[in-house]
Amino acid sequence: MSDTSSAAPLIEARGLTKHYDGFTLDAVSFSVSEGEIVGFVGKNGAGKSTTIKALLGLINLDGGAGSILGTPSRELSHPAHTAVKEQIGVVFDTVSMPGHLRVADVGRVFSHAFRTWQPRRFEELARAFGLDASKQVKELSRGMGMKLSLACALSHDARVLVLDEATAGLDPMARDELLDYLRGFVVEPGRAILMSSHITSDLERIADRVLGIDAGRIVFDLAKDEITDEMGIARCRVADFERVAAAGLIPEHEIRYRKRDYGIDLLVPDRFAFAENFPEIPVDRMTIDDYLALTLKGGVR
Repeated sequence: MSDTSSAAPLIEARGLTKHYDGFTLDAVSFSVSEGEIVGFVGKNGAGKSTTIKALLGLINLDGGAGSILGTPSRELSHPAHTAVKEQIGVVFDTVSMPGHLRVADVGRVFSHAFRTWQPRRFEELARAFGLDASKQVKELSRGMGMKLSLACALSHDARVLVLDEATAGLDPMARDELLDYLRGFVVEPGRAILMSSHITSDLERIADRVLGIDAGRIVFDLAKDEITDEMGIARCRVADFERVAAAGLIPEHEIRYRKRDYGIDLLVPDRFAFAENFPEIPVDRMTIDDYLALTLKGGVR
């Protein structure tokens, strides 16, 4: 991974705010640096797609600003920034191509839309993804449609990928192939990925950081390894939970837990230190799903 200590972020959100009836995107701020894959998680309606649309300049904001590759989001639609737009590969959770086009036609259409279009790359990816060049877009399953969108996004020499549920509908083997492509993508200098997904096991494989959003607000921004390698879930009985709380190993204001029929699940910031101090209490590795659930639904001491 590149040294990003002094480099400007490739994607940046600064206080993104958008008001709708019944929902507000509330001062969302984060950045994605060169060489990073940043996962974006949250339940449906939490604000992931709104944030992505704001960054791409597809909606007008009520406050804040975003930028991609140093260009303000609000200016990405200007003709003067066509070259910048060509360096952004985008995949939404629905296929946005005319249904009557054949897969081969899609490649030809995109060759006129992007000066940097790589027809051989598109053909190679289409074959690798098992796309039939003679099939119409409307004949493709959801999974195959997502593969087509991904093949397009990866075939015009993009520097930044913005993926909104791009692995939805893919079978496990296709997801594995895609994740390998994405990890290889950011190895090249000057590249980065922002990737929203409900399939958090994918993010556990390739993400460097994970953003969590709920009700329009960022609720955590953590290194993925901090969640999956350092944290844990202690499976406590009620008496165990009270003893752990009283011991002071976890500051009282940081204690997060979920009550279960069989006991209490406790978020442990350092599962190794916890195991040393409480060897009789089972402690499991944390997943992104676990952390999201404990953050959003867990009780606070």
